[in-house]
Amino acid sequence: MRVLEYIGLNKSIAKAAYKKVKAAIERDDFRSAEVKKLTSLSHGKFYRARLDASNRLLFSIVRHGDTVYALMLEVIANHAYDKSRFLRGAAVDEALIPNVDAREAANDAEEVRYIHPERGDIHLLDKVISFDDVQEAIYCLPPPLIVVGGAGSGKTALTLEKMKHAEGEVLYVTHSAYLAQSARDLYYANGFEHPGQEAIFLSYREFVETIRVPTGREAGWRDFSSWFSRQRAGFKGVDAHQAFEEIRGVIAADAVGVLSLEQYRELGVRQSIFPLDQRDALYGLFEKYRVWLQETKLYDLNLIAHEWRQEAQPRYDFVVVDEVQDLTTAQLALILAQLKKPGHFLLCGDSNQIVHPNFFSWSKVKSLFWNDPDLAAHQELKVLRANFRNGGEAIRVSNALLKVKHRRFGSIDRESNFLVEAVSGDLGAVTTLADKDNVKRELNEKTKASTQFAVLVMRDEDKAEARRFFQTPLIFSIHEAKGLEYENIVLYRFVSANRAEYLEIAEGVTARDLEVEELDYRRARDKSDKSLEVYKFFVNALYVALTRAIKRIYLIESDARHPLLQLLGIQAGADKMQVEAKTSTLEDWQKEARKLELQGKQEQADAIRKNILKQVPVPWPVFDEARLREHLGKVFHEQAPSAKYRHQLFEYAAMYSESVLVAYLGRYGKYEQAKHYAQQFPSLRRKHLGRYEQNNFKEVLRECERHGVDYRSPMNFTPLMAAAATGNIPLIEALLERGANIELTDHLGRNALHWAMVRVFQHKDKQFAQQSFATIYGLIAPPAVDVMAGERLVRIDRHLSEYFLFQTMWALFKFCFSRGRWGEPPAFDTKALLAAYELAPLSVLPEHRRKRPYLSGVLSRNEVERDYAYNRRLFQRVRTGWYQFNPALSVRVKNGEEEAWTPVYAALNLPLVKEFSEPMYWRFVDRLLRPDIYEPTGNPVSAELYLAEHGGNPYE
Repeated sequence: MRVLEYIGLNKSIAKAAYKKVKAAIERDDFRSAEVKKLTSLSHGKFYRARLDASNRLLFSIVRHGDTVYALMLEVIANHAYDKSRFLRGAAVDEALIPNVDAREAANDAEEVRYIHPERGDIHLLDKVISFDDVQEAIYCLPPPLIVVGGAGSGKTALTLEKMKHAEGEVLYVTHSAYLAQSARDLYYANGFEHPGQEAIFLSYREFVETIRVPTGREAGWRDFSSWFSRQRAGFKGVDAHQAFEEIRGVIAADAVGVLSLEQYRELGVRQSIFPLDQRDALYGLFEKYRVWLQETKLYDLNLIAHEWRQEAQPRYDFVVVDEVQDLTTAQLALILAQLKKPGHFLLCGDSNQIVHPNFFSWSKVKSLFWNDPDLAAHQELKVLRANFRNGGEAIRVSNALLKVKHRRFGSIDRESNFLVEAVSGDLGAVTTLADKDNVKRELNEKTKASTQFAVLVMRDEDKAEARRFFQTPLIFSIHEAKGLEYENIVLYRFVSANRAEYLEIAEGVTARDLEVEELDYRRARDKSDKSLEVYKFFVNALYVALTRAIKRIYLIESDARHPLLQLLGIQAGADKMQVEAKTSTLEDWQKEARKLELQGKQEQADAIRKNILKQVPVPWPVFDEARLREHLGKVFHEQAPSAKYRHQLFEYAAMYSESVLVAYLGRYGKYEQAKHYAQQFPSLRRKHLGRYEQNNFKEVLRECERHGVDYRSPMNFTPLMAAAATGNIPLIEALLERGANIELTDHLGRNALHWAMVRVFQHKDKQFAQQSFATIYGLIAPPAVDVMAGERLVRIDRHLSEYFLFQTMWALFKFCFSRGRWGEPPAFDTKALLAAYELAPLSVLPEHRRKRPYLSGVLSRNEVERDYAYNRRLFQRVRTGWYQFNPALSVRVKNGEEEAWTPVYAALNLPLVKEFSEPMYWRFVDRLLRPDIYEPTGNPVSAELYLAEHGGNPYE
């Protein structure tokens, strides 16, 4: 087999031995190399070879076509498998791992899309990446750079690999929150770290929030459409979509500022969608729009970009802007204002994927970033023409569409003047089907149960018509299509429903005009013709739709002989079809729903849960905060005689480790069993958690199918929280595979990670810490925590030292208030934290981060009153050496597509924590619950009888 080498492979500690082992593997001599397969891992297939007495070589096996490759990843020194960046802290016992021969390993090789035929150097994100010659040439170039590439060209992967070489504070920003999060996950996949770099991945809205969090919510198309419908009488003949895009893409989009009425009137015919005689009316609409935004507490990111410019200060040493075509020059100017040094940037995008007329051009972007039109004009953009994603037929039709666009409207600019080259060996298919009821019924029957088929329509209002015939929940408008990728795409009435527009696009173009393999740069013949901007939406919408399909595209058209379809070389509509659709499992649909939810496609995610999964609420009562408070009132206020309330509170105390509640039940609740809590604790925990720690968890998964993967147990935890608390890694993986949400919390603000942390840091479970915690942490630790400090977003990424400290304090927060040690405030000092960290695996918390001086430094530099340039203002010093969360802090809480900034002690539910805190701490709690932020709390209901016994004085 051929040998490939990861570019980060360090062979220096065993050069000679590595050379010898490499040669043995190349000749398939696994016996001489003493190759063994690491079978206990769940996150990949890895092999190890013996280099010498103490060092091992870690590698994987991949296949491209008929060739098998050994990919050398890492030299593991001194048998320290737990320190391997690829093994994620997994425990490996060399005596238990089996030998393997080359043939067996080759049969188990992972298929990869592309391997360069000559070069053996490999990059890694979440998968193996081999650059072609063009990508490699761009990778070797210094910044500044602009990379242009179509869908599936690998531009994001190339961008991220280049970004790894940047030093200092690095910003990756793009329009889509999902793309930003995905890029972050790709970047740090397989344990990548760069000690000299602090990278932050943000959507554009999140980037704005790092300067200052705007008040209210961003206004979207649906908000505008609803408002515009009430203004329509005064703006007859004005299309709502075009008005929205004129405001967003023209009037408010300029880098210098919002256009005045005079400036707007002076725009050239190709700089606006609307003719001169309509512009005064449009500007009047814009002014009404600004008033409406203020009245409804909505905001427009373009207007915010102009307002925030004065507050933006140079911060970043390097900036990456992905999908730059989705941002206006006003938005790009705000990003540029935070760049420390000119030229330290990398931009990438594709102007053929613009599905709204924002008058984007690469020349405008170059002029903005190079700050000199002449200098900008000489900057050559780097073009990626290869497509590694789509089938050959989809690319052929997409290229034909680009040729039509070029022939009909000329070149938008030099940089968008290229065709795409297919790399995938899969030809795929593009087929037109007749728009007949029987055809649609048959297609629906074959595809409705598959996650591999999606239906695309032109506009949001077209989805209702598509739903009349298609039962799949995967129906999207083109504005929702960016970022989607499906094996098969059905385009519903794209051309027929917009016949006139596509007829105009095809006007004057012949099949012979398309017999070219390159697009020559040429401007439109009539410079007064603004038709490109008017019709660009329809051309680009079809282009984006075509490039969403990996293999097959089905166009349902009533006008199958439309001139554009004939130019694209798509055969006329047929009544018969060859459609192979595999019925997806409920697990597949659960996973799809969660993926769409993360992408912001809540409508489709909800439709999956309602129509496919048919999820129903749990039949049992959930012991949430409301039910808990009801029971407290029954037992301690009303003193109800029923033992049922006392027993349920006792079970709650066992599940949530509420020692004060146990004491109150025993002394004031007249519940004798509470006096034997220590003996009963294991059985009570087993009652509620036992089913989640079993090797056979099929019944848990069946309940996930009935009630949703994030259903609530009788004690208000999700299956993922329970699996994390019990250390059941296979169940965690099964739940994540089905789309379990790692960020959901219980009524104390604790997510699944916090449940696992409590077992290690509070309950001191050594076996759990050594065998399970590192793997669990890698699986369920959220990528970042978003907090608002001083009116700005502070993102605490998982790679920052503040992250682990913040999560530890969050997990252990409530225990501060029940330990009752005189002289100690309910807070954290380094002694308490170091005691908690005793059992933390090194792969999760490196040795240098568990030293007292280091920990003290992290706490003090983030103390709210500290004068420090990079102070995140996370903590408040309550006494010398003792810290709690800054009361003025807020955290971002997400619920589906809704999100809100929640005061930190509301997120931690400190008012409920007070119910079970030691009386000596009540005043401290009240000081943390500042009256300017929180509602005042009274004395705990559970302590009424305690107070009566002490004459109303809790501090005796």
